[in-house]
Amino acid sequence: MASTLETPPAPQPLADVDTSALVASLSAAVEGQVDGSTLRRAQYSTDASNYRVPPQVVVFPRSTDDVLAALEVAREAGVPITSRGAGTSVAGNAVGPGVVLDFSKHLSTIHEIDPEARTARIEPGVVMSSLQAAAAPHGLRFGPDPSTQNRATLGGMIGNNACGPHAVAYGRTADNTLELDVVDGRGRRFTAGAGKGALDVVPGLGDLVTANMALIRTELGRFGRQVSGYSLEHLLPENGSDLAKALVGTEGTVATILGATVRLHPVAAAPVLVCLGYPDMPTAADDVPRLLALDPLAIEGLDARLVEVVRRHKGDGAVPPLPPGGGWLMVEVTGADVEEALGKAYAIAEAASTDAKTVLPPGPDARAMWQIRADGAGLGGRTPSGNQAWPGWEDAAVPPERLGTYLREFEALMDSYDVEGLMFGHFGDGCMHVRLDVPLEHDASVFRRFITDAATLVASHGGSLSGEHGDGRARGELLPLVYSPDAIRLFEEFKALFDPADLLNPGIIVRPAAIDADLRRPAAAPVRVDRPGKKGTGFAFAHDDGDFTKAVHRCTGVGKCRADSSASGGFMCPSYQATKDETDVTRGRARVLQEMVNGRLVRGGWRSPEVHAALDLCLSCKACSRDCPAGVDMAAFKSETLYRSYRGRVRPVDHYALGWLPRWTRLVTAVPGLASLANAVLGVRPIAKAVMTLGGMDPRRTMVSFATEPFRRTWRRRRAELGVTPSSEAKATTGALGVAGDQPQTPGVRSRTQVVLWTDSFSDTLAPSVPEAAVKVLVAAGYDVIVPEDEACCGLTWISTGQLDGARKRLENLLGILGPFAVNGVPIVGLEPSCTGVLRSDLLELLPDDPRAHAVARATHTLAELLTAPAPLGPDPDVWQVPDLSDVTAVVQPHCHHHSVMGFAADEALMRDAGATITTLAGCCGLAGNFGMQKGHYDVSVQVAENALLPALRGMADGDMYVADGYSCRTQALGLADVRGKALAELLAEHL
Repeated sequence: MASTLETPPAPQPLADVDTSALVASLSAAVEGQVDGSTLRRAQYSTDASNYRVPPQVVVFPRSTDDVLAALEVAREAGVPITSRGAGTSVAGNAVGPGVVLDFSKHLSTIHEIDPEARTARIEPGVVMSSLQAAAAPHGLRFGPDPSTQNRATLGGMIGNNACGPHAVAYGRTADNTLELDVVDGRGRRFTAGAGKGALDVVPGLGDLVTANMALIRTELGRFGRQVSGYSLEHLLPENGSDLAKALVGTEGTVATILGATVRLHPVAAAPVLVCLGYPDMPTAADDVPRLLALDPLAIEGLDARLVEVVRRHKGDGAVPPLPPGGGWLMVEVTGADVEEALGKAYAIAEAASTDAKTVLPPGPDARAMWQIRADGAGLGGRTPSGNQAWPGWEDAAVPPERLGTYLREFEALMDSYDVEGLMFGHFGDGCMHVRLDVPLEHDASVFRRFITDAATLVASHGGSLSGEHGDGRARGELLPLVYSPDAIRLFEEFKALFDPADLLNPGIIVRPAAIDADLRRPAAAPVRVDRPGKKGTGFAFAHDDGDFTKAVHRCTGVGKCRADSSASGGFMCPSYQATKDETDVTRGRARVLQEMVNGRLVRGGWRSPEVHAALDLCLSCKACSRDCPAGVDMAAFKSETLYRSYRGRVRPVDHYALGWLPRWTRLVTAVPGLASLANAVLGVRPIAKAVMTLGGMDPRRTMVSFATEPFRRTWRRRRAELGVTPSSEAKATTGALGVAGDQPQTPGVRSRTQVVLWTDSFSDTLAPSVPEAAVKVLVAAGYDVIVPEDEACCGLTWISTGQLDGARKRLENLLGILGPFAVNGVPIVGLEPSCTGVLRSDLLELLPDDPRAHAVARATHTLAELLTAPAPLGPDPDVWQVPDLSDVTAVVQPHCHHHSVMGFAADEALMRDAGATITTLAGCCGLAGNFGMQKGHYDVSVQVAENALLPALRGMADGDMYVADGYSCRTQALGLADVRGKALAELLAEHL
C-alpha cells in the first residue's frame, strides 16, 4: 500500500499582509487581547516540538464570539489560522505563520457536568486536570489522561487525539467525544455528532465516504493507536457515521473547536500498581499481549536509563524500590476495593514471564512511579551521557503483538546511527515514546535520514507514525510511507470540503511541509563561556558544555511550568500562577532567549527590550531548576543576561541599592549607634518613601530594620556565654587545617563536635536573633561551634542583579575563610536559605575550577540537615534529643531556594518528628529577595503571596505561629499580613 517517499514542494510563502493593518482589524473585531509584538511572537514561535514558525499575531479570545470574529478577519485577509491550547504539542502542530488563537487563557469554562448521563460540556481551553477535579465529586473522570494533563487543554487533546496510559481501559479522546461545536475553514458553524444525517452538515461529505468505503475499511482503523492521517473510519455507517469522532485528531486543519461534549467514566477504586522487571524493553514488550487479557487499566513501559536520569536529577529518594531489570512494565489494575485490586495484581504478577516483580498498593511509592512516567518527556530531553535529545519520533505505535519485535529492530536502527534515546510509553497500546540525540545543532541531515528509516520500519509492522500526538510538521511528510496514493488523495479531498483555501493550520497532514523545514535548533549558534570562573565571564554552564545556547534549549516546551503543582509540593512558576500569561512562565522566557540567540526575530542581543521584558517578572526563585523535568534554571539565565547587558555600563539604581545591600547594612551596623539613628530616620514614613523611590524601590514597601548590634559583634563580646569558639582559637584552624599545634592530624578527619556557623550578611546585620538561636541549639546538640572572625559574604544580591564579577570577588574571599574548614571535613551550617543555596549551587558555576569551591559545596548544610544526619556528621544521640514541639501549630513557608537547591524534607521531618503540627506551604512567598522590593513588582509580588502564603496566614488560629528560615519570607509576612515569623533555629532554641 505504501508509496515511495518524495520530498514535497516547498510550502507557499505567507501572503504579503500588512501586520499592523491585521492587528488593527483584529483589535476592532474582538474583545480579547491582540498582540503582534516581537515579544509575543517569540513566545509563540514554537511549541514542545523541534519546529520554529513565528506567527504574525497572537489573539487571546475572551468568548466564542471573539473566536468567530477573529476567524472571519483572518479569512478575509487570507491569513492562516492556528489554534493553540497549552502549546505542549510535540509534533509542531500548535505553531503557525499567521494568526495564533490561544484558547487557554479565557475559554476555560466547564458549562455542565451531567452525572446521570456521565457527560461534560466544556470550552476548548479547559485544562484536563480541571475537568477531572470538577467531575471527581460525582465519582467520575475523563478517561484519557496524557502526562501533561495538569496543563493540557481539552481542545488540544481533541486536536491531537490524545490518549495517555489509561487509554487501554478508556480509549482515546476520539472514543470519548460525543459532540463538537465547530466552525470550518469556510466559516460554517455546525454541531458535529453521529447517526443518520450527521454527515449532511458538510455538503459532499457523505458522497466522499460512499465513494471510498473500501479504501477506508482496508487502510484506516486497523488498530487502536492508528492516529496518523485522518481517522475517516468513524464516518463509515457501521461505525455510526460519527463526524465528531472523525474530527478528533485533525489537528485544527479542517475545523476550529468552539466547544465539546465528552463522555465521563466512573473513577477506578483502589488502583494497585504492579512493577515487573525484565532484562530489557523489548523483552518487557513481549509480555504485553498476555497481560492485556487480564483487564488492566494501564500497561506502561519504562527504561532503566530513564530511571537513572531521574535518580541523577532528583536523587535516590525519587525512585521507589524496583525489581531488578533493565526495563519495567508498570501495570495498573483496580477492583471494588483494595483487597480485590490486590488479588488482580497478584494474578498479573503470576501471569508475567518474569520473577522480578513488586506490587505497590495506593500510596507514595505508586505515586512516585507515576511521576517518573509523567516527567518522562522532560527527563528524556537529556540522555544519560548528557547529550540533548529531541522529539520527532515521539510516539510511533504498532499493534501490541508486534511491539517487542519492533523495539528490537528500532534499537538496531538506533545503533546503526549511533543514536541514543530513553524509551518509555504506553506499551499496552503498542505506543512507544523516545527522544533521540540526533545531531541537530548544525543541520538536519542525520535527522531526516533517521526519521525516514524509522518510518519505513514502523510501516513494515503495520504501524502508525503517530499513536496519539498527531502528525504535525514532524511526520506529515512521511504519510506516503504508510498510506497509498489513493489514501493521500482522500485526505486531500476531505480537507478541501471543510477548508478549500487551506487557511486552517496549513502544512499539516495535507500538503505537509518537509520534516526538516523550520527546525529551531540548527538556527541557533553557540554562545560560549570561554574562560569560566575568571573576571569578565558569567556562569560556567558546566552541564551544558559552557554553551548558553545549549542551556536555554534545555527547555523542550513540555510546559510543566504552566501547571499549578502546589498540591504535590511544587513551586514553579510563581509569576505565571499570578498572571497566567506566557510572558511570565519559564517556557515563554526560554523561547524569547532562544530567539535572542538565533537572532532572527529578537535582534538586539542581550540588551533586547524583548529579553528584558520577558525576564522582568522572573522572581529568580530557582524553582524551575528543581521542578522542571528538563532542569531549566531561569534564575541563572536572568543573572547571565543582566550581567552581559550591563557589563561596563551604568546599571539601574536598584542594582546598587538592593544589589549592594550587604555593603550598606555592614556600613550602617559597623558604627555603634548608627543603626538606631538610621532606623529612627527611616521610620519616618515620608523619608522612607523618598529614599525607596530614589533607590528604585516601591514606596509601598517598608524599609528594612538594621540590627543595633550585629551578631558577630555580639559573639565577640559574649562568646563564652554563647558557647562560641573564635576561628583564631579553633582547633586546627591556624594555617592549614589538619595541624593542631605540633601534632599532625590526618587530612579530611575532624573532631565530631566541630561545626562552623556561617553567619551570612542577612543573619548578621538584619536578623541576629537567628544565629544567636542557632548557637544555642548547636551547643545543646554537643557541637563545638566555630564562628569565623571575618565577614564571608556569598554575593547573593550581586548574583540576583547580574553583577557576577562582584559576586565572584566575594566568593573568592569567602573561600579564603570557609575553604580551610571545608577541605578538612568540618561541616558548615548555613542559616539563610538563599545564601546557603549559593554555596551549594552558584558557587560552583562562578568558580568551577577552584577545588575549595567544591569542598565548601559538599561541606555546607542547613541546620535541619545537620541535626537529622546520622553520626558522625549528625549529633550524638546520647547528647541530643530534639526539643518537644508538641505544643506547636505552625504555618511553615519553605524558602524557594531551600526547596530548589537543598530540598525541604529534613526540616519537615525534624518538626513533625518533634511533635509539631505543621502546614507546609508550596509556592513562593512573593518577595523573593530583591524582586518584590523593586519598583514595578509590588502588585505581582502580592498576587504571588495570595497563591498560598496570605490565605494561610489569614487562616491561622490564635496561638499558631509562622515559621520561615528565609528573611524575605518573614519580611513579606510582616509587611503584608502583620505576622511576625520565626526561623527554625529560633523555634528550637525556645523549646530547649
